[in-house]
Amino acid sequence: MSAPTTTPRFGLIVAIAALASAVAFLDGTVVNVALPAIGEELGGGLSTQQWTVDAYLLTLSSLILFAGSVSDAFGRVLVLRIGLIGFGIASIGVGLAPDPVVLIIARALQGAAGAFLVPSSLALVTSLLSGPAQAKAIGQWTAWTTAANLAGPLLGGLFVDLLSWRFAFLVQIIPIAVTFVLLARLGHVDHRRDDAHLDLVSAALCTLGLGGVVFALIEQPNLGWGHTAIWMPLVAGILMFTAFLLRQRTVPSPILPLGIFRVRNFWTGNLATLFIYAALTLNGFVVGVYLQQGAGLSATLAGLASLPTTAALIALSSVVGGWVGRFGPRLFMTVGPLVMAVGSLMLLAVGEDFDYWTQVLPGLVVFGLGLGVTVSPLTSTILGAIGGERSGIASATNNAVSRIAGLVVIAILAVIIGGSLDLDGFHRSAWVTAILMAAGGVVSFLGIRRPVPTDAPPA
Repeated sequence: MSAPTTTPRFGLIVAIAALASAVAFLDGTVVNVALPAIGEELGGGLSTQQWTVDAYLLTLSSLILFAGSVSDAFGRVLVLRIGLIGFGIASIGVGLAPDPVVLIIARALQGAAGAFLVPSSLALVTSLLSGPAQAKAIGQWTAWTTAANLAGPLLGGLFVDLLSWRFAFLVQIIPIAVTFVLLARLGHVDHRRDDAHLDLVSAALCTLGLGGVVFALIEQPNLGWGHTAIWMPLVAGILMFTAFLLRQRTVPSPILPLGIFRVRNFWTGNLATLFIYAALTLNGFVVGVYLQQGAGLSATLAGLASLPTTAALIALSSVVGGWVGRFGPRLFMTVGPLVMAVGSLMLLAVGEDFDYWTQVLPGLVVFGLGLGVTVSPLTSTILGAIGGERSGIASATNNAVSRIAGLVVIAILAVIIGGSLDLDGFHRSAWVTAILMAAGGVVSFLGIRRPVPTDAPPA
């Protein structure tokens, strides 16, 4: 049941949701600037670096739908606690890893735990707050979690240069402990459904299906489509995920209620998410790596380069979240991605004679302004279209779309940049980022309507 819009627990709810999500978001980006140091200390070459990133994304993207259904069935706080404990243990495993094998296994466990954090934390907001308070809370949640996502390279760079890459993962224990304290203050707010149960067959089909497809996308650049280790997991993954979708039409409590895709703003918003988050992932990866390898900046300076984008995002997200209720989301979801496309094209000014202040900073500022205008309306529109008991799976579906979008774009990175991340490759990625952003804006303009919060029709 939704709390009143003036609930005195507003700040506590937002803090819990933001901290729990930020743990997963921060870990997903902090690793980028730590990869050279990880490879140097543990060995294993490019393969170790690739799987340090991909093991996390693989388990995160393949388990997140299952985690969303568990959150809806058994309660947000319970699932949050499970995710926090698992993430804390896995983070210690990463920070103390003696070799690449232990590191990659621990990163996979981190991704699995992270799948239980993000949808449950945002569903906590949508289930306990309503009306203007919910819109404002989603705006603040968006600002802080996306800021954590963008600030990851800076924190990672500082730890790499001043201490060790290991501290970038061990430090996660602090926000996890704080979140546990805040959850205790929140009290008992979970309401388990009387008919709650876990459809383990659907969970296995979904997880293995997504996992097979994702694995093939990750390893295809190394082995080629004709290799049995690529096409067999790909075909098996497609068949299992198809079986999962067919099963959702008949089971009493589906993991993914297909009826939610009848809601216009939900499916349109997720299509826009696919383009926008593919562009965000591509831009964040390429800029962070090129500033180190191409421009010769240190890990810390490369991380500092993202601060203008983070500052613009924090300044705008909460304010824009309030404006959505007055003007509707379509304007912001159309203009924001187009502004980010312009900011990306401004990065074409980067040349052989590198200068951050004139070639990079203006584009990142414009990019950040567009991001601040976009993310909060996008999130609130998608979750506002699917309310009540299905808020967990709605959040999980949107997060799965965004993660898979990023995973795919990184998997085909070699094709995008033309084989190497030199200046020409950097320019090509800027063009692709701009095209993806423009596509997200066009989809929003054509499809998004002023949302009416309501439950989805039955599947």
